[in-house]
Amino acid sequence: MACSFRSFRHLPALVVLVAGVSPGCSVRKVAVNTLASALAAGSDTYATDDDPELVAAAIPFGLKTIEALLVEAPRNDGLLLAATSGFTQYAYAFVQAEADLVEGKDLSRATALRARARKLYPRALRYGLRGLEARHPGFEAGLRDDALRERTLAATTKSDVPLLYWAGAAWGAAISLSKENAELTADQGLVEALEKRALALDEGFGQGTIHDFFIAFEGGRPPAAGGSAEKARWHLERAVALSSGKRAAPFVTFAETVSVSAQDRREFEEMLRRALAIDPDAVPELRLANTVSQRRAAWLLACSDELFLE
Repeated sequence: MACSFRSFRHLPALVVLVAGVSPGCSVRKVAVNTLASALAAGSDTYATDDDPELVAAAIPFGLKTIEALLVEAPRNDGLLLAATSGFTQYAYAFVQAEADLVEGKDLSRATALRARARKLYPRALRYGLRGLEARHPGFEAGLRDDALRERTLAATTKSDVPLLYWAGAAWGAAISLSKENAELTADQGLVEALEKRALALDEGFGQGTIHDFFIAFEGGRPPAAGGSAEKARWHLERAVALSSGKRAAPFVTFAETVSVSAQDRREFEEMLRRALAIDPDAVPELRLANTVSQRRAAWLLACSDELFLE
């Protein structure tokens, strides 16, 4: 999953402005819209950071600010996308991933972190569906209706891809952490439909990030459940091609799904070494994403003996 958190460097002055005007005043609306635009269109400065801990500490303030603004501007397109992507990425990179890292030493903390992630993903999903609903009234009902799903998705365009992708990613992540929830698990087909539509509209989104989803989706399920190692490998090849091999995430995802399932330790280690060989500074806008993925790659390598029976 890519990390592309937006910059919140212009927040302080604008927050003061919003707080200082009277309710209902047109100036307040202007201030809210100005701040919303700054959040939605700000440069992705967090994506270039090489300090995940610093970013993890900074992100919650920005996310809560977005939520506060959505109270004032509930249909603001940019804010809804920022909330969807922001909560999904924060939950994955800094909550769920942290649970995996600490589980061996502190099971109770890992359990608490996963419980928190299970709350954050649905929160992200709600914003994503709201965004799609604002653009396409009746979207969620149409998506859930077998007879209307194809027509509903066909109405989406390339401009909808970010919302389609992040809503699907949040939904899929929620399902992966709540497999005991039969009602939620039943939505797996809807997640697949969102991501397939996003892929069809813009394969190159996020330098192949949608393919990362399908590496996990295909590689994380046994053949009896519809999974396919061959399809996962094809998605890996496309993800690598679209990013010119500059993203570590596809290699890590493939290693911990397909390679572990096949108990192919040689391939597992090869994939993770390829991920670790990427220079995080080669593409500044991928620096944070690659740093996070490489941290996971190193952790997976250290866990090799526990993941393979040989």
